[in-house]
Amino acid sequence: MLRKTTFILIAIAAILVTTITACLHEEKKQATGDATTVSKKQWLVPDTAELSNDDYGKLVKYGRALVVNTSYYFGPNGVIAHKSNGMNCQNCHLNAGTKAFGNNFSLTASGYPRFKERSGTVETVVTKVEDCFERSLNGSKIDSNSREMKAFVAYQQWIGRNVKKGTKPEGSGIEELAFLDRPADTTRGRVVYVAKCQTCHQKDGGGIPNATKTGYTYPPLWGNHSYNIGASIYRLSKFAGYVKSNMPFGADHMHEQLTNEQAWDVAAFVNSQPHPFKNTSADWPKITTKPYDCPFGPYADRQFSKTQRKYGPFGPIKKYYAELSKKNNKEARLIAK
Repeated sequence: MLRKTTFILIAIAAILVTTITACLHEEKKQATGDATTVSKKQWLVPDTAELSNDDYGKLVKYGRALVVNTSYYFGPNGVIAHKSNGMNCQNCHLNAGTKAFGNNFSLTASGYPRFKERSGTVETVVTKVEDCFERSLNGSKIDSNSREMKAFVAYQQWIGRNVKKGTKPEGSGIEELAFLDRPADTTRGRVVYVAKCQTCHQKDGGGIPNATKTGYTYPPLWGNHSYNIGASIYRLSKFAGYVKSNMPFGADHMHEQLTNEQAWDVAAFVNSQPHPFKNTSADWPKITTKPYDCPFGPYADRQFSKTQRKYGPFGPIKKYYAELSKKNNKEARLIAK
């Protein structure tokens, strides 16, 4: 009996020590202001019905309309100008940028201005919109001082107003998938595409225009009217995470229809098809910061091929650069001493 009682007391003591240690660690994190906290709370999306019908409210609503029907305003037959390929911002930023893991705008308000390694500069929301026009919409910048740009910015800032700086709500951006231990397979991806994607995006990847021919009900995934090779979605990790949570039609993060392998493989197939060219030579001026799946050189190493950079396996690349960064930081600290 005494032995049993002693065992129970030891177990209770162990639990208390673990709990106290965890609390102290959390207090230290809060006191030192560690990196972005990933919150388990869902993003509280504001409703445009909350907006007043004043100038600001009208501007935000106009911004939403521009996201949903970009091509009507700026497509090949746009009523304002021809600045894009006919796709809408909503084709990539689902539900006007509000869907969980649908490449949403949850972090735009709290995350900008921010330093971006791709450009090597501090970017604003205006820069973000310009990038989307030049890359995802394979077009050209709109006037940064125009009412339309102000509306784009106002909407994206308003839609993320419930997110505190330094936090990342569950469902933000695009889902990050576990790596495959093999390269993503374009042949397997073609099988997935035919079975799951072709009905909407068509055999030639050209998509289906809407009834008024002012945009796409189902956007093109390759070809002249698709995103160009400078778009973030041209990176396999972005495309794979995006389709896993959102495709085929009707899927969401809680009701996914593709396996991880299918998502990686179909991403490889789609991004192996022809896409419009963009000069990316100025991207990632500090080449050691290039993402593991950036398919364009130059690189800071010679041990990973261009093919592996595009299709994987990505685990060894990410590990190599993590260790390189750790080594460089250690050397920098020694020099500082």
